[in-house]
Amino acid sequence: MSEQDNRLTADATPHARIDREHRLWFSFNGQRYQGYAGDTLASALIANDVRIVGRSFKYHRPRGIFAAGAEEPNALVQLETGARTLPNLRATQIELYDGLTASSVNCWPSVDYDIGVVNDLFARFLPAGFYYKTFMWPAGWWMTYEHIIRSAAGLGKAPTAPDPDTYDHFHAHCDVLIVGGGPTGIAAALAAGRTGARVILVDEQAEVGGDLLGSGARIDGQDSSDWISGARSTLGGMPEVRVLARATAFGHYDHNYIGVLERRTDHLGASNPDHAGARQRVWKIRARQVIHAGGAIERPLVFAGNDRPGVMLAAAAASYVTRFAARPGRRAVVFTNNDNAYNAAADLADAGVEISAIVDLRSQPGATAAILAADRGIKVMSGHAVVGTKGRRGVQGVEVMALGDNAKHVSGAVTTLDCDLVAMSGGWSPAVHLHCHAGGKVVFDADTASFIPGATTQAAQAAGAAAGRFELGQCLADGWQAGHDAAALSGHKKSGRAPKGPETTAPPKTAAMRHVWTIPTRPGQEAGVKRFVDLANDVTDADIRLAAREGYQSVEHLKRYTALGMGTDQGKTSNVVGLAILAEALDKPIPEVGTTTFRPPYTAVTMGALAGRTIGAMLDPVRRTAMHHWHEEHGALFEDVGQWKRPWYYPALGENLDQAVGRECLAARNAIGLLDATTLGKIDIQGPDAAEFLNRVYTNAWSKLEIGRCRYGLMLGEDGMVMDDGVTSRIGENQYLMTTTTGNAARVLGWLEEWLQTEWPDLKVYCNSVTEAVSTVAVCGPYARTLLAEMCPDIDLSAEAFPFMSWRDGTVAGLPARIYRISFTGEVSFEINVPASYGKGLWQTLMTAGEKYGITPFGTEAMHVLRAEKGYIIVGQDTDGTMTPQDLGMDWIVSKKKPDFIGKRSLSRPDTQRSGRKQLVGLLTEDPLDVLPEGANIVSDPNAAIPMPMIGHVTSSYMSPILGRSIAMAVVCDGLARTGETVHLPLAGGRTVRAEISGTVFYDPDGEKLHG
Repeated sequence: MSEQDNRLTADATPHARIDREHRLWFSFNGQRYQGYAGDTLASALIANDVRIVGRSFKYHRPRGIFAAGAEEPNALVQLETGARTLPNLRATQIELYDGLTASSVNCWPSVDYDIGVVNDLFARFLPAGFYYKTFMWPAGWWMTYEHIIRSAAGLGKAPTAPDPDTYDHFHAHCDVLIVGGGPTGIAAALAAGRTGARVILVDEQAEVGGDLLGSGARIDGQDSSDWISGARSTLGGMPEVRVLARATAFGHYDHNYIGVLERRTDHLGASNPDHAGARQRVWKIRARQVIHAGGAIERPLVFAGNDRPGVMLAAAAASYVTRFAARPGRRAVVFTNNDNAYNAAADLADAGVEISAIVDLRSQPGATAAILAADRGIKVMSGHAVVGTKGRRGVQGVEVMALGDNAKHVSGAVTTLDCDLVAMSGGWSPAVHLHCHAGGKVVFDADTASFIPGATTQAAQAAGAAAGRFELGQCLADGWQAGHDAAALSGHKKSGRAPKGPETTAPPKTAAMRHVWTIPTRPGQEAGVKRFVDLANDVTDADIRLAAREGYQSVEHLKRYTALGMGTDQGKTSNVVGLAILAEALDKPIPEVGTTTFRPPYTAVTMGALAGRTIGAMLDPVRRTAMHHWHEEHGALFEDVGQWKRPWYYPALGENLDQAVGRECLAARNAIGLLDATTLGKIDIQGPDAAEFLNRVYTNAWSKLEIGRCRYGLMLGEDGMVMDDGVTSRIGENQYLMTTTTGNAARVLGWLEEWLQTEWPDLKVYCNSVTEAVSTVAVCGPYARTLLAEMCPDIDLSAEAFPFMSWRDGTVAGLPARIYRISFTGEVSFEINVPASYGKGLWQTLMTAGEKYGITPFGTEAMHVLRAEKGYIIVGQDTDGTMTPQDLGMDWIVSKKKPDFIGKRSLSRPDTQRSGRKQLVGLLTEDPLDVLPEGANIVSDPNAAIPMPMIGHVTSSYMSPILGRSIAMAVVCDGLARTGETVHLPLAGGRTVRAEISGTVFYDPDGEKLHG
């Protein structure tokens, strides 16, 4: 148990936001500590003098807390255990609660003694891109390397048990959405809210206020804490204003669609024992206007030893002192290139932290900064730089030298300053991430050496620090004006100068920054010194320069070669510095080098939140046909096809799958089989250009199809590969009914609409899904016509009057019906379509009337056997996205006369015409009782050296009851030219099966039964 040795008194930190009356206990790496309500895990660890919180990703160097928010690269923890554990959370963003349990990641056996630190000893052999060079030899060792790499990779561990919590999704609309609840965001919300506009203000912290929380700044003549309280009260009284705390805007998408993750109960811990309510909620917000007020991120300075525990960002150090009353060190050195760090030094000194010196890269600070230091008796070392740090497990001191005019070298005597805290500031980078998510451009500002928001196609604007205006007064004024303007643009009040907003003290008198991207080391000590740019991924300045020398001069290539900005923090502190060092190495201006691409999410979003309630039984809609309950009552077992529950087979008492399927297949061949075919996709296509449209989407011709007739069609993707197939019927002069495979129905409809809306908007064609409107029953077998004749008094069912591939309207058992003479079994078949609500009644009537003929319902498994016996393909099973019609032996369905259809040009590519392509064939095993496993590989020579060259694989394989032997379909290289050849199939257990390549039609090759 540890005391809070670094907790400051209330007198030293009068504006701190912690509740000293509410003590909390938590555990970190097995050690029990105490903190207060209002703490983050990071501030509580600092208060308890825990310096090493993690290990670096690559070298496993000890790391301490570096920042205070989402930009934290070091302090990643595994939160809690069991099913509710969450990996790789930032200690800086975890609100402390009673009973919290956390542990460090990426360390073994412990964070204090990590065996992985051996990597640091061999760092010279592990430069940027070493994995691309090292693991290429000896040949054949890759699998060994992969096993080792996978064992060593990763940070935290995902839970293995199902998540017991619930998550919500919520849609909202507003006039003005404000991202960021700091002074800019609050001012914007006040200005927009007073106009009556519907406003949503989101902020990732537990309470709005941003950097004002704990600050001693004065606004409108009062302490910032009082101003924040008043602003909250005012906003709370505005009926159209909603304030969402603990809510991170993680993405800005097209048309001002914003994704926000709200953490609703994460902070409650044991105080929410039943875990009542949703743990997190994803808000999907549409806004007329968006204001980006997310502030700015402080940049580090790159100097030797800048990753030791105790080195942190200056603003973060000040925040821990003023907001959390947690002292990150007893004696500090402030290292800066700008005036802002002087405010941090003042905050630290006022709280009782001894300041050894402010080391300033510039020749002199601004007037206001100089006064802050002088009033507190702080020594300022202008024109100097920290050239190294001392200490093994944390900072114990720094070495300071005078910096040359060109910033390329240091000179003079070495001054050693004792300290256990280095608070550094290299300037600020506006948080432009959300602005860039939606396609916004950035512009380089040379004065601040930062990228600020530029043009955007969205109805959005940046304000305050997010727009490069960092002074408090500027932020307040900017936010107030932005809120007023956004409300006006959304239809509330007229645009123009906003009424007077909140005011603060006079702006400080500042001096310009001095941008030194790499701090030189002591003369003669350059070799082996590490200056870290990206602490998350252990990227040094030397790595960046090496990448430039090796030709990785594009910023995107640099990112992937060095992993710069690819850590869990996504380069929030390192990107600009890394780009500047690359620019130096290439002798180019920073804007010319450019930036990497910012993509959502801004910070991590849990998979549970993204899924919401769409899990388990709610994962996907379950679709059932009108006959579903009949199938259940008669013992059917089901399989999921798309979203549909389809009968798989109907086992009689004591039957297994094979026996039931055999019985069903023989009934369909010898008597009558009944299939529920409702699930086939049905798309009604109408319009004067419908025939031309079908000509373009199918490979065969459709213009001359007569009303009352049907035609089989094959649909290709733009790459010429088979996408779907089905039968389409001509219903009227300008009306067709297209059927698709069950699983592809939605995809095909979307595909048709895409072409109509984007490529052929001139075609007058309208598509509508009618799948759910119709129940379909397929009746097949030698007695199918006889049975149907008893029930269809108004339709002549003879082969002459009702030929194959045609349809008729009439009645079946008194029900209005449309009957199609099509078949997927190779038997005489009729597909009866009735209004959906009549489906069950029709089915029951057919079953009763057909008992004397031995009618038998059959499921999808028997259907697969029946179609395979006839060589009919199933798209997605016998095709895999790489098969052309010619590969399937179906070049007969590709029109040679049509000028064009989707995929036609791709069929003429050399690759689609080359020899050696896999083609669909039949397989007959040497032993007729050997049923090949689907997916089994096919080889020419079973005695070839391993790995054997594979020439194909099995796509469909069944025992054919009517043939009394196994049959299979497979794709084989040049298969159509190898009919009669013997191939070999090595199976599990060392057994090899011989099979002969045959045609794909195994039963009734002349189609006598089909046309009977």
